[in-house]
Amino acid sequence: MKTIHDFNFENKKALIRVDFNVPLNEKFEVTDDTRIQAAKPTIIKILEDGGSAVLMSHLGRPKGVQNEFSLKHIIDKVSYVLGVQVKYVANCVGKDAEEAVAAINPGEVLLLENLRFYEEETSGDIAFAEQLSKLGDIYVNDAFGTAHRAHASTTIVAQFFADNKCFGNLLAKEIESIDKVLKSGEKPVTAILGGSKVSSKITIIENILDKIDHLIIGGGMTYTFIKAQGGQIGDSICEDDKQELALEILRKAKEKGVQVHLPVDVLGADAFSNDANTDVMDVNMIPNGWQGLDVGPVTIKKFHEVILQSKTILWNGPLGVFEMENFAKGTIALGKSIVEATEKGAFSLVGGGDSVAAVKQFGFGDKVSYVSTGGGAMLESLEGKILPGIAAIG
Repeated sequence: MKTIHDFNFENKKALIRVDFNVPLNEKFEVTDDTRIQAAKPTIIKILEDGGSAVLMSHLGRPKGVQNEFSLKHIIDKVSYVLGVQVKYVANCVGKDAEEAVAAINPGEVLLLENLRFYEEETSGDIAFAEQLSKLGDIYVNDAFGTAHRAHASTTIVAQFFADNKCFGNLLAKEIESIDKVLKSGEKPVTAILGGSKVSSKITIIENILDKIDHLIIGGGMTYTFIKAQGGQIGDSICEDDKQELALEILRKAKEKGVQVHLPVDVLGADAFSNDANTDVMDVNMIPNGWQGLDVGPVTIKKFHEVILQSKTILWNGPLGVFEMENFAKGTIALGKSIVEATEKGAFSLVGGGDSVAAVKQFGFGDKVSYVSTGGGAMLESLEGKILPGIAAIG
C-alpha cells in the first residue's frame, strides 16, 4: 500500500482528493469541520516536505453551477484549520485552474471549485479526469467517504499518474482499521450491529461470520430475529419477509462457532415518542400496543461482559432510538463498555452514520481506537467489496 510517506513532495504539486463535503448553515458557515480536520495531517506533511497542495472536493449534490454549493464558502474555515491562507480558483478544470496551479509556490494550498458542478465527475468521464490530472505531479487520494464511487476524481484520474499515486493518511488509516477487524484482528473479535433493518446489514453479516467470535445484535432488527424465533414483539419494528433470513443467519453462525447475543429485555414504550409511557419487559413478551425502543438493564450487563472479553471490536449501529433521550441509555452504556475495553488494550472501530453520530454526541470519539469517516464506503468494505477508489491506487 503506497502512502504519502513513500514520497518526498519537495517542489512537487500534490493533487489531493479530499472529502470536504461539510455541512453549512444559512449563512454558508461550516458547522462541523471534522472532515477538514481529518485531511489536515496529509496536507501538512506535503507542505512540510516543501511541496504544494491542490485540493479537489465535492460539496452536496448540485445541479450544474449553484452558488450555495460553491467551495468558496469554506475557504476561511480550511485556512483556519490548516493555519495557511488557502487560495481558491472558481473552476476545477481548464485554463483558469491550470493557471492558478502554475502560480502556486511550495508551501501553498489551492482549493479548486466543486467537482460536481460538472456531471462528468460522477459519470467517471475519462476526458474530464485527464483534465484534472494536469493539475498535479502526484495524485493523493485521501477521501475515504467517496472511495466506493468510480468518479473521475476518486478513481479514473489515478490512471494518468502511473507510479506517482498514493493514499493519504486518512484513507490509509481507514484501510488499516478495517483490515484489523476483517483480517488481522486479535481474538476474540466482536461485531456489534444495530440499526433498524436486517436487510441493510445482511451482506455485512454474511461476510464477517468467518472472521468474528461474537455477534451482538441490537436496534430495530432485534425484533425480526425475536419474532422469527416465536417471540411476541407487540408493535415493534419488524421485517416480516426477512424472518427466514434471520433464522438462516442464526444457523450459519452456529455452524461457524459464532456466539450470537440478542437482547433479553427491552425498554418498551406505548408510543414512538420521548414522552411515551415506558416499562422494562422481556424481549419475547412485548404486549400489543407497545414497542421496544431500547435495550433493558439485563441486556446492558450481558453485552458489557461480552465486550470486556473482546480484543477487537467493530461497532456499526445503535442499540435503541438514541435520538430520544429516554431511549439512549443502551447506546450510551454500550459506548462506555467499548471505551473501557479499549482502555484495557482492545482495538475498537466505530463506523456507519448512526454509530458515528452517537459517538460524537456522547463524547466517545477520542476514547475509541478509530472512528471511520466513511459511511457507505465503510459498509461496502465490510461487505467484502473492493472499493474502486482503493483499487485505482493499487
